Amino acid sequence: MREIKVSPEFKTQTAKAITSIGLFLLVYILMLSLAVGLTLLCIYGAGMLIEAFPKFITLALGIGLISLGVLVLFFLLKFIFKSHKVDRSHLTEIKITDEPQLFELIDEIVIKVGTSFPKKVYLSNDVNAAVFYNSSFWSMFFPIKKNLQIGLGLVNTVSESELTAILSHEFGHFSQKTMKVGSYVYYVNQVIYNLLYDNESYDNLIQKWANASSYFSFFGIIAIKIIEGIKWVLKQMYEVVNKSYLALSREMEFHADEIAANVTGYEPLKSSLLRLSLADHSFGSVLSFYEKKVSNHLKAENIFKDQIFAMNFLAKESDLSIKNYFPQVSVQELNKFNKSKLVIKDQWASHPSTEDRIAMLEKTGLTAKGINNQPANLIFSDIEKTQKEFTEKMFKEVVYEGEVSTMTEEAFQQEFKNEFLENSFPSLYNDYYDNKNPLLFDLQKIDNDVKNIQLADLFSEDKIDMVYTSIALENDIETIKQISDKKIKLKTFDYDGVKYSQINSKKLLRQLKIEQEELNEQIRFNDIKIFMFFKACEKESKSEHQLEGLYTQFFDYDKNFDSKYEVYTVLSDALQFINYTTPIEQIESNLIGVKKIEKQLKSEIHILLDNDLYQAAMSKEIKDNFDLYLSRDWKYFGNERYYDDHLETLFTAMSNYAFLLSQRYFLLKKHLLNYQAQLIQITSIIQHVQNTTF
Repeated sequence: MREIKVSPEFKTQTAKAITSIGLFLLVYILMLSLAVGLTLLCIYGAGMLIEAFPKFITLALGIGLISLGVLVLFFLLKFIFKSHKVDRSHLTEIKITDEPQLFELIDEIVIKVGTSFPKKVYLSNDVNAAVFYNSSFWSMFFPIKKNLQIGLGLVNTVSESELTAILSHEFGHFSQKTMKVGSYVYYVNQVIYNLLYDNESYDNLIQKWANASSYFSFFGIIAIKIIEGIKWVLKQMYEVVNKSYLALSREMEFHADEIAANVTGYEPLKSSLLRLSLADHSFGSVLSFYEKKVSNHLKAENIFKDQIFAMNFLAKESDLSIKNYFPQVSVQELNKFNKSKLVIKDQWASHPSTEDRIAMLEKTGLTAKGINNQPANLIFSDIEKTQKEFTEKMFKEVVYEGEVSTMTEEAFQQEFKNEFLENSFPSLYNDYYDNKNPLLFDLQKIDNDVKNIQLADLFSEDKIDMVYTSIALENDIETIKQISDKKIKLKTFDYDGVKYSQINSKKLLRQLKIEQEELNEQIRFNDIKIFMFFKACEKESKSEHQLEGLYTQFFDYDKNFDSKYEVYTVLSDALQFINYTTPIEQIESNLIGVKKIEKQLKSEIHILLDNDLYQAAMSKEIKDNFDLYLSRDWKYFGNERYYDDHLETLFTAMSNYAFLLSQRYFLLKKHLLNYQAQLIQITSIIQHVQNTTF
């Protein structure tokens, strides 16, 4: 393979990364020197104190004084004793005797890329592939053999050439000397992270030392105060180093992509990148499907076959073509509903966007000389056996209350289709309602003139574009507002090809809000025309006059939804402190506030239980959880610890409450849209009969 020259941007980011490392080392050496000086001073002071007043109390104080310096010094050195080990519990190691063709492919790739064969090769369930290794302080100075992880969920959804490109990308990260800088920046980043956030065992050490004697606790408090000052300095450094690391990481992705393009041409990596989100979503959809089947004691026979079905089914529902066994996703399809005009260079992203990666791949001009479109699964000796073994391993982790049955492939496919259709709107709406609801209008002030209203116009591409432009505007306005309020720290950003600064973002916000209001009025006008059109269909079909009642019911629920859902959001926010280390007094004070909000939640749950409209969506598990939650006044903290099982009951009740509210919203909307679709069918039949008669 030809040697790939690094880009000017790569060189720039490498220089910035090296500078950030140098700055960190300078600051760290200064803090370490001061810590050593403090420790020596404490030892000297303790010795002088004990020598001047040789008593038990001065001995204890002397030991406490020494501990002050030692604790601060140890804090700055503790990362040396920390190693980062990758969790391998979900991985299964394979040997060349298990999969000779796969190992032959890996061997060919490492020779072409110019790197070494991985130490070990593992299989996982994931829709991903990765090269990984355990790291420690000493890994900066000694070479470490890497391990390769290949996800069956990925292999299942790519061709042989695509898998070759993906693995070439992974090995590309370690193939050239220029990539070594990235490893150093990564580890420095890990060091600062360890000092800032990985302190549980260290905090326990200080706590135990302080509790050992009242003489020691005073010096422990001083040590904590000094360490808080060190952390403040490190936080400033972390932002600099982390930003440099992430910027370099993005360039390393482009670099590894080019290496992959040298091995296979750019097309296989491009097609796999475009399909990746669909493959991942399909696998997630299948997992979610079986999660809901736990109460029915059902598991999958081969979850990867189910993934392939789900991926191809969802592709067909999205009008994607299937070629050479797999859905073909274009860049246009990837961004079909993304109408945002806001461009922000994300300084905190470790990977470039898929669009940017594809653009850079195409710039290489390295086209494929021959593409193998056979499924990558064919590389494996007995892929179905392997898939079933991994499926069995996955479901062993699930706790079932009764005897477990295996769902047949045919049963899964039928139920998956049914579930998808139950949660989808009729295709005649052309995705118009997928991410929007009918906007509120006065049903009594509607003109009945429908002469110029055509169904095709109501849900045309122009109208769909209008809806998703409004959604993008809403998101852009929220982001720019955060920039304006300095919640997002940015000097400049681009909007619709024009550069703006944080200072003049307020003016842009005013313009965008006016634009959004005008656009929403156009959408509202179209929603009114939709109502008028279907009202005319209802009249022509001589159906029962349900349409107006369905709109009224939906609008009434829509008006009250936010206030009811707010109970959930307010309580969720009030409970955030549980995720952080919080003083006991503060915990008890916070829980008093939680109890006040809980009264409203319990009141709302009682309303749901008494309302027949929610019964269809209320499973036995939800009902049992509500009954348990309402049965007593739960206590969530005591004896200096949280009662986790009590909190679990609360969180489950909150989640079920939010689900039922949202499900009722969805069902009202679906009922309305299904009724309108039925009206179209009825009027079409009537018109067909009339035309046949004449």
